[in-house]
Amino acid sequence: MLIGVLTAHLCMQGITSLKAKRSIVKGLIGRLKSRFNISISEVDHQDAKTSAVIAIAMVSNDARFIDQQFEAILKFMRNDGRFYLGQVEREIL
Repeated sequence: MLIGVLTAHLCMQGITSLKAKRSIVKGLIGRLKSRFNISISEVDHQDAKTSAVIAIAMVSNDARFIDQQFEAILKFMRNDGRFYLGQVEREIL
């Protein structure tokens, strides 16, 4: 059994309230969860208006599958115009 963990920093420009930021982050989390069947949560910068950190976890018996899924997730996130990706960290345990 392999566990894949991806952590992504999201940077949002022009956001002036936590309500607007949370709307973006919750929408992203919901879409990723339903499309990729992953465990996902906002794990840091909850009180910052222009940044967020999300963590994604996935379990599989194939490291290549985890890598492919992470690539698809990152591509999906890069195509969302409401934020841009900062630092991304991946680990397979």
